[in-house]
Amino acid sequence: MAIIVVTLFVMLAMGWRGGLVVFLSVPVTFALTLFAYYFLGYTLNRITLFALVFVTGIVVDDSIVIAENMHRHFKMKKLPPLQAALYAINEVGNPTILATLTVIAAVLPMAFVSGMMGPYMSPMPIGASIAMIFSLLVALTLTPYFGYLFLRHKEKKGEGHEREEKEPDLHETKIYKLYAKIVTPFLENRKRRWTFMIGLTVVLLGSFVLFYTKSVPVKMLPFDNKNEFQVVIDMPEGTTLERTAAVAKELAVYISRNDKVKNYQTYVGTSAPISFNGLVRHYDMRMGDNVADIQVNLVDKGERKEQSHDIATSVRADLQAIGKKYNANVKVVEVPPGPPVMSTIAAEIYGPDYKQQIYVAKQVRDMLASTENVVDVDWSVEDAQTEYKFGVDKDKAMKLGIPNAQVVQNMYAALSGMSVGVLHQPSTVNQVGIVLQLSEKEKSSIEDVLSMKVVNQRGMAIPVGDLVKVTEDEKEKSIHRKDQKRVVYVLTEVAGSLESPIYPITEVSDKLSQVKLPEGYTLSEEYSEQPKYEDNFALKWDGEWQITYEVFRDLGLAFLFVLIIIYVLIVAWFQNFITPLVQLAAIPLSLIGIIFGHWIMGAYFSAPSMIGFIALAGIMVRNSVLLIDFIDIRLKDGIPLKQAVIEAGAVRTTPIILTAGGVVLGAIVILFDPIFQGLAISLMGGTITSTVLTLIVVPLLYYKMLKKKVK
Repeated sequence: MAIIVVTLFVMLAMGWRGGLVVFLSVPVTFALTLFAYYFLGYTLNRITLFALVFVTGIVVDDSIVIAENMHRHFKMKKLPPLQAALYAINEVGNPTILATLTVIAAVLPMAFVSGMMGPYMSPMPIGASIAMIFSLLVALTLTPYFGYLFLRHKEKKGEGHEREEKEPDLHETKIYKLYAKIVTPFLENRKRRWTFMIGLTVVLLGSFVLFYTKSVPVKMLPFDNKNEFQVVIDMPEGTTLERTAAVAKELAVYISRNDKVKNYQTYVGTSAPISFNGLVRHYDMRMGDNVADIQVNLVDKGERKEQSHDIATSVRADLQAIGKKYNANVKVVEVPPGPPVMSTIAAEIYGPDYKQQIYVAKQVRDMLASTENVVDVDWSVEDAQTEYKFGVDKDKAMKLGIPNAQVVQNMYAALSGMSVGVLHQPSTVNQVGIVLQLSEKEKSSIEDVLSMKVVNQRGMAIPVGDLVKVTEDEKEKSIHRKDQKRVVYVLTEVAGSLESPIYPITEVSDKLSQVKLPEGYTLSEEYSEQPKYEDNFALKWDGEWQITYEVFRDLGLAFLFVLIIIYVLIVAWFQNFITPLVQLAAIPLSLIGIIFGHWIMGAYFSAPSMIGFIALAGIMVRNSVLLIDFIDIRLKDGIPLKQAVIEAGAVRTTPIILTAGGVVLGAIVILFDPIFQGLAISLMGGTITSTVLTLIVVPLLYYKMLKKKVK
């Protein structure tokens, strides 16, 4: 679809022959890219296919620039067709190579994102870079051949008629007149030029306010539209299996009434089969009388309008209301759109004393529970459980002639079971063990246990209650450790108007000063790594936040690296240290369209959005290279600076708009994908605004730079 849309767009501008020349370059480029995929061991999956969709609009750029310039020179008829073709390729060949290298330089560093998102994202920059290299090779070999074959053929047909009609002079074309009308007032009036530049800077800075006001929220990856979700039920520790099953059944009945639910399966006392989500959350280790899972399968996403996330959000409140009646913690867990995490927000509490860690964690848990958009609050601390310790009175037992071991053995047998023999049956393949223990109803209270009898050697039956002392206590809590450090986890999900972990974390961070601590201690906050020592209290934010932090940090560093590489490439070509700064000025302009695009679409600014912005850096510099290179060519021909600027803009407007249109139309295909929508918005919004502004801003800046140097 992306290939067809881009081809039709080129055909509208350059005729069916021009469109055909560009179209033929795409299958060759993609065939070679898939060949490279094969050797890299990539499979055809969502990420690798989106990499191809992502570059569809970009890989045609080289061919468009070459074909459009050949088309223009053939129409001018100043040289014979073969010489015109060679001249056209020579004119734009070197800047096209440089422009392609800048796009590769912009995309490739993203392959070095660390953490769990690295392998997840790397096929996109690697696949795109490979496709760009092949597209350049095709543009410099096959495209000139096809262009000479098809575009020249058009000139031969009806030769006499075309000789009579002279190609209109550049200054008489509509594009030249329109471009000159827009740019000339800025070139001739310093005040207008400065007003335009300052106004543009204000708009750019103003667009960042949308981040501050949360009109454009930031998130790692938006929720995907899946065909399933999971309901995780935690009853208080000590709850019987039968009671857990009854609660799970009531929750399942509620779920079954939803017309979007296809079927469900309940697991009580054990976990559901391990899923993608359970890889990090260790759901496969969930077992015990107090745990249950409900695996819910939804109607196929092709047969419903609602997103799976919206369905899960709609049932959460009612399910938790049912669970609350039985003191159950009910969580609605969705399949993550990216790498699995322990929880969307995970607060890890470290400290010198485990009981005090629990006390601090309880305060953090309460803060999170009262924070807007935070749901499914849980922690790693078990509920308080009463523990009874039976201590044998040795003196009394000895006087009654009963050894300590006999009392312990009898109690263990009655409560936990004791193997007393094997049942031999000829019909059974495996032997059947005989286990002796009290029935469930006879060991449901302490009194039942204490009324058990122990028989001494004289045949006297003495109640256990006469031989033991019972002390009531609270059972010790399990101690969790991470990298050998004791830790208490507070785990929450995020749902509501702002479904990003950044905002609740920021809100809770502001309240941490209210946390009560033992005298002489402080609570530090960590964002990227565990505290080194356990001599003080520390809160480490983890979960999706950790991946968000790593990805945006690495993408930011990649972007910085991109700017340096692009700067070096342009310096090497233009032999000037200031010219690259003029060309790099186009990059921030794309942010105006990107941020406003996310605001209009009501979308999150996500990791794919950032990828789109970084990729655009290369595309925008590419346009600037083509503009400035043509200005330099016209200056060498002795054209005055002002005239050279207008001519360069007029001549390069068509290929620049064609390449921009290719990128925008290629991205439409992924605009409605839940995860990669941000990438499409960045490519579309950023390309539209920066292309329009680049055609004005870059020539104006270059004019200002050369005004005093060139007469």
